[in-house]
Amino acid sequence: MLALQPSLTDFMRLCNAHGHQLLYHPASVEDIGRDTNSDRRDRTLARLPQFTLLQEGAACPWNVSPSSANDECDNRILWALEQNAAHALVTEDQGLHRKARARGLQDRIYFIQSANDWLRRLHEPGEVTLPNIEDVELHTLNSQLSGSFFSSIRSDYPGFNTWFGRVAREGRRAWIYRENGKADIRAICIFAVQKDQRINDEALVLEGSSLKLCTFKVGEEVRGRKIGELFLRAAFQFASTHRCAHIFLHVNPRQQDHLKNLIEDFGFAEAGRYNGDIVFVKQHPIKAPAVQMDAFEYVRRFYPHHISGNDVQKFIVPIIPRYHDILFPDYAIPGKTLPEGHPQQHVGNAIKLAYLSNSVSKLPKPGDVVIFYRSHDSKAVTTLGVIERYEANGRADEIARLVSRRTVYTETEIADMTRPETKVMLFRWIRHFETPIGYQQLLRQLRVIRGNIQSITQISDESFSRILDAASR
Repeated sequence: MLALQPSLTDFMRLCNAHGHQLLYHPASVEDIGRDTNSDRRDRTLARLPQFTLLQEGAACPWNVSPSSANDECDNRILWALEQNAAHALVTEDQGLHRKARARGLQDRIYFIQSANDWLRRLHEPGEVTLPNIEDVELHTLNSQLSGSFFSSIRSDYPGFNTWFGRVAREGRRAWIYRENGKADIRAICIFAVQKDQRINDEALVLEGSSLKLCTFKVGEEVRGRKIGELFLRAAFQFASTHRCAHIFLHVNPRQQDHLKNLIEDFGFAEAGRYNGDIVFVKQHPIKAPAVQMDAFEYVRRFYPHHISGNDVQKFIVPIIPRYHDILFPDYAIPGKTLPEGHPQQHVGNAIKLAYLSNSVSKLPKPGDVVIFYRSHDSKAVTTLGVIERYEANGRADEIARLVSRRTVYTETEIADMTRPETKVMLFRWIRHFETPIGYQQLLRQLRVIRGNIQSITQISDESFSRILDAASR
């Protein structure tokens, strides 16, 4: 007996557990019947009775010209989706996905893995895992509540301990940071999803689901380690997973100037006051907004969404494995971090990063999209980013200043690399590809390159689209 792939097994489990009806279209029976592999055909037909046969409605008006039997079946299935016979279509048939996009139905068709992720997001929301950041239930921190870390919070917010106890009993969670081998926390971000929340003294309401960062503190002894940025990355991932259209928090104007500067750089904007605190809100739209603006300003304001239209250049950037491991330590193993004491331990897994090269290319500019190609071992494109700044510089001390707290290089390596026109690329990490695309596939199947990738290489819009399509399968 052929075993089902784990994502399909889990998808069916979630459907059964949460009352989602699984249907199959009569056209699918006809399509399966044309399978020349008799064993596979019989196995597939044998599984159909565990699902419900969909009653077919009016004839599909798209089958008006001569077409193949396969195309006619595909059209009937998509027509049923168009007529709202079901909420969504789940299929591994890439041809059906292409036809769905042509019919404007791309938001309602899923591969099995993406459908499984969808249901898990709805019914079994998971934790966000990042290096040095733990996702914990708030009650596990009760023993530390009387300690010095919470003293400044208690002094600014009378009744904090009472509030803490109440939300801990409600099951509230927090992201925390503590140094390796030590129990005491050094940074915390308590969070909660709220709906139709009034956020300021003027009774402004954020409609729908919003992510509130209730308490956001990074201890002075660990500032400069990009922990606040790691909290924001966790928040952005969590908000995307839980389809929160806004993220908001309150900032004490007397004690949290550093936090104000950080969040404004990621698109948070003032939205009034609440009991003396400044309210900051970030738009976090579920779908990329269709607005005209500078490409980098767009990613700053709507991160992780970015512009990738014809006006934005696209580049493949080669990076050797050692630097790839340091710059993207969570690429191979989510949650992986650099060894204790590593000079760049707190750079990896942040959003704002830097990369140096001696490429001759002067074309990249802010807002352009970069795809990182891990050379030597994997020989695959792995990661997507957006350029924040790109310039040539021949002075090691100035380069070190530009990339301070962002770079994967030590000062010695910067000095060794520096040439009259060393290229400094500051960029924002967007995501890792679910499916890395290898060199041979780039060269032969997708035809986006002509040979070895040895320096920053510009690619066409069409090539970029082919990479994204292949990486999402």
